[in-house]
Amino acid sequence: MSLSKIIIYLKKNLEAFIWIVGLLLMSISDPHAHAHYSLCLIKNSGLDFCPGCGLGHSLGFLFRGEIANSFHSHPLGIFALIILTYRIFQIFKNNHKNANT
Repeated sequence: MSLSKIIIYLKKNLEAFIWIVGLLLMSISDPHAHAHYSLCLIKNSGLDFCPGCGLGHSLGFLFRGEIANSFHSHPLGIFALIILTYRIFQIFKNNHKNANT
């Protein structure tokens, strides 16, 4: 496979790779650690409520099999993992189907 074909493949599937990297980072992060840096713009702006806060911890707990802690961190963590996994497969499926036609 030539370098140009690899670059084209990566560009077509960039969104999927970003989601995969994000999920991998959530799987290796320690959700039990209390001191962490947040990329959340709402939290960093000083507001107390953010509807997405706890989602990363929820996924981290979920990857460790701690379902109760996952649900306690954010009730939509399991749903978010299902949706993101579905989205990743859809991107690869659609790009593979388009490459074969």
